[in-house]
Amino acid sequence: MTAAPARVVVLISGGGSNLQALIDARDAGTLPADLCAVISNRADARGLARAREAGIAAEVLDHQAYPSREAYDTALRQRIEAHGAGLVVLAGFMRILSDGLVEHFRGRMLNIHPSLLPAHRGLHTHRRVLEAGESQHGCSVHFVTPALDAGPVIAQGAVAVRPGDTADALAARVQVQEHRIYPLVVRWFAEGRLELAGERVILDGRPMAAPLRLHAGEPLPA
Repeated sequence: MTAAPARVVVLISGGGSNLQALIDARDAGTLPADLCAVISNRADARGLARAREAGIAAEVLDHQAYPSREAYDTALRQRIEAHGAGLVVLAGFMRILSDGLVEHFRGRMLNIHPSLLPAHRGLHTHRRVLEAGESQHGCSVHFVTPALDAGPVIAQGAVAVRPGDTADALAARVQVQEHRIYPLVVRWFAEGRLELAGERVILDGRPMAAPLRLHAGEPLPA
């Protein structure tokens, strides 16, 4: 008897390019997951149209309609659970989640951040990398924990910073890596190969000594 595909709810606030990468992987047969719903806190998020075009339930849960962060997160948790989600994927969801929500989905919530964590947590990472004169930049997929952008890192995509780079040019190259590594990590989870044990990332039954780091142009692992 074949197990049912993992049910995944994706949270977005904007364009949904990482959502599209997941949809493309699903359609190509390389992501054995049921992308069962997309939820946005903004009605004008372009990613909602991407979801509908892909046959995925698309919902709006406007945070402005709730009196507090906790009230909103309670409603959000109820929406996620109504879809029977085994995994929650943050794909440009521009809200800080309450500790209670994060702990409820601990080990079942992933985020992608545009830096090589633990460097440059928070916003404006591309500009900050350029201002610091760094030679490398990238993105990180991590399990979500209450501390902002501080959960255990699973995989990273790295790019070289080029002379004359602008923040926009750098962001575009980093986004290419985001679209490669996020479907990979979600696939690992969907296949039952990835888990969080305490603060340790377990892949294929073994603790990861360090996050997987892929450089631009390197092939994806199995």
